[in-house]
Amino acid sequence: MKITKFPQSCILVETQGQKILVDPGKTKFDKAFLDYWKKATAILVTHRHSDHFYGDVLQQLSAPIYSTKEVQNSKPELKIHLVKANDTFSLGKVKIEVVKAVHGYMLPAGEIKENVGFIIDDGKTRLYITSDTIRFKHNYKADIMFADITAFDASMNLWGAVATFNEVGAKLLIVAHQDEGKMFYTKQQIEDFLKQQNVNYVLPEILDVVEV
Repeated sequence: MKITKFPQSCILVETQGQKILVDPGKTKFDKAFLDYWKKATAILVTHRHSDHFYGDVLQQLSAPIYSTKEVQNSKPELKIHLVKANDTFSLGKVKIEVVKAVHGYMLPAGEIKENVGFIIDDGKTRLYITSDTIRFKHNYKADIMFADITAFDASMNLWGAVATFNEVGAKLLIVAHQDEGKMFYTKQQIEDFLKQQNVNYVLPEILDVVEV
């Protein structure tokens, strides 16, 4: 599995002949990203906030989009395959599990009533994409956790992310959602905390590649 990092919470996951683009947003968008994004075979969107969903750019892409009714309503001219928590579907040999996510209350950016995460399972590796979510009780299992971590209540803080990481039994934490906004941790704070907790982690820069 090859994971290429783009701004905020966007990644391109390449495995089993599929190129799965997740949460292509407006944050720090660069037209050069389209060289990667146009090769996507499928697009997964967790929720409608613009740092996760850049509808105008998605109109330029040909891959099928999987997301919620709330995302569809925000950009009705896009054709979206509607999904909800507990749904599963396949992209070739890759299984996609749609899982629950609970976005923290964030009125200035618009309250999110429909939010999902995804588990991408290629038969060898399970990648759990949390979305912007506060902690909640679940029994998900994964090898890698790609987590949106913030120092306020829109999503998990560092403590919550580590607790969730341990609960899902992951071996690698990829830290996301660090490219724009207020109330974020510094890079040093993130690294110091995760090292203290003995967490195997990656804090990727834009266009860094993680191979597992």
